[in-house]
Amino acid sequence: MDRYGVFGNPIGHSKSPQIHALFAAQTGHALCYEALLAPLDDFPGFARAFFRDGQGANVTVPFKEQAYGMADQLTERARRAGAVNTLKKLEDGRLLGDNTDGAGLVSDLLNAGVALRGQRILLLGAGGAVRGVLEPLLAQKPAALIVANRTPSKAEQLAQEFGALGPLSASAFADLAEPVDLIINGTSASLGGELPPLADSLIRPGQTFCYDMMYAATPTAFCQWAAALGANTRDGLGMLVEQAAEAFELWRGVRPDTAPVLAEMRRQLS
Repeated sequence: MDRYGVFGNPIGHSKSPQIHALFAAQTGHALCYEALLAPLDDFPGFARAFFRDGQGANVTVPFKEQAYGMADQLTERARRAGAVNTLKKLEDGRLLGDNTDGAGLVSDLLNAGVALRGQRILLLGAGGAVRGVLEPLLAQKPAALIVANRTPSKAEQLAQEFGALGPLSASAFADLAEPVDLIINGTSASLGGELPPLADSLIRPGQTFCYDMMYAATPTAFCQWAAALGANTRDGLGMLVEQAAEAFELWRGVRPDTAPVLAEMRRQLS
């Protein structure tokens, strides 16, 4: 039976084994998928040992940059993201590194009926999660994509690096006031129940859509803030399922139907 897994530290919280088990059952593929606690001091050695008999792996925090460094070949989207969340063993034994996070985000937004083309999009944060989604978002041809961060210089660095791909600009949180069509929270604030310092004027009631890349059994602080101001909201559970489907297709050559899997994961979460 082909062996797959997800590398992380910590890893006990991961939903990936359940998601990929559902994909495998749906598509009739026999495989084993495990959550694997990788050591902080020797991720490359751990990963290479896995790939002696393993076929593919997802990679989560804090190892995405190390996975990027050890991949023998990179997809273009992984190269631009500077991080790898999916590894595949090629026929010659070399490792292909991919990044499916951005594609997962875009797919989940489109599944939710959120327009991206011609829209003003505000993206919060400037870390790895944001870096991984910039190219796929710009490929949707928004009217403007604004990256905002507590440390504006980090947002400005991303705007310079990705600016050739589309209408990308940088901002400090304090300078944001004009309403936008879509706000995507790519910060880790929701993990601590916190909220980025945002002006209420960013939201047009009934028109602005707010998306948090994080998810929880109850609405995140960001989603609660947005809903109280009349915005439609969505958390990142669908992004998790969609990025997993991208990885499954890379490994197995078939695209699973994500809708019933997301419904089941939502049921388990509640």
